[in-house]
Amino acid sequence: MTEAEFFHQPDYPVPGHGKVWFAETSDGARLRLASWRPTVRRERGTILVAQGRAEFIERYSETIAELRRRGFHVLTFDWRGQGGSQRFTSRQRRGHVGRLVHYERDLALVVAQMQEHFPAPYFVLAHSMGAALCLDAARREALPVARLVAIAPMLGISMIENPRGARWLARVLYWLGFGKAFVPGGGDTAIGTKPFEGNRLSSDPVRYARNAALSAAARELAVGDPSVGWIHAAFQLMGRLAQPRAPLEVRVPTLIVAAGRDPVVSSPAIERFAARLKTGSALVLPTARHEILMESDAIRAQFWAAFDAFVPGEDLLGEKPAAPASAVEEGERGLVQRPVAGSEDGAALGGAAAVP
Repeated sequence: MTEAEFFHQPDYPVPGHGKVWFAETSDGARLRLASWRPTVRRERGTILVAQGRAEFIERYSETIAELRRRGFHVLTFDWRGQGGSQRFTSRQRRGHVGRLVHYERDLALVVAQMQEHFPAPYFVLAHSMGAALCLDAARREALPVARLVAIAPMLGISMIENPRGARWLARVLYWLGFGKAFVPGGGDTAIGTKPFEGNRLSSDPVRYARNAALSAAARELAVGDPSVGWIHAAFQLMGRLAQPRAPLEVRVPTLIVAAGRDPVVSSPAIERFAARLKTGSALVLPTARHEILMESDAIRAQFWAAFDAFVPGEDLLGEKPAAPASAVEEGERGLVQRPVAGSEDGAALGGAAAVP
């Protein structure tokens, strides 16, 4: 992949008029960033989209188009070790980070870019690993934004049957020098390319097939299973957020959205954390799997209803947010595939009552 370029998949196009570039963190890691302007005249600020593990910018094309129609500038990026950002192992498909502080430096760089180049007010929409990292940054007062929407934050990993034993094993392997090795049993196959039946990510076969095709085609962007270093850093992050005072230290108004049928991260851990937030609340979508933004139209309509009620908020703009344009009214109609997205925005307008 050449410098400063999107991967173009004809069946799932990247929104038009986007900018993509590279920037270096304080420790010299090279990250790929991208941004778009709103597609409506009335601008509402900037939203930073922070992905989860093993994701990359192009997977969020549908979401980016929806945010632009709501009047937001969109800024997003690939975490180090995945997507188009710098890799730090000889085996490029291994999802690796050396230490938790490396992710903190990634986020610090992108926040600085947002403050320097994009209009306020600032918001964050974050998923899974990205959501956990943003909650931790908010706890440390390192996330200077008006509101945070955290989707299925990684506060516990459901796939690990014995978390205490796994944490101990990861620590031992890490300190023995195996940080760049795959976790035991890990391999190159990206989770999003595995068969739809029994998948952990989405109940929507069309969106799942779309993302699987994208990950299979963009092999230089997708990664497989994580490294020992990644799981060691993940346990450190989850340990921080499991501290009793951690939720109380989050001062950014926060909406946490959990998936009721999430086999990847622990929804009970999310609910416990959210219950102790001073400036936040939680919403559980009972039938959703882990990737709520890649779910069915009905589930996504519930999410967008909650999002529209929370961001940007009356106290920031002095009025309720205007209704987002429909997919048909959107100026760049090819950015949201109608067979996939349907009329989810229209459903979201009247969908507040549908949210449990």
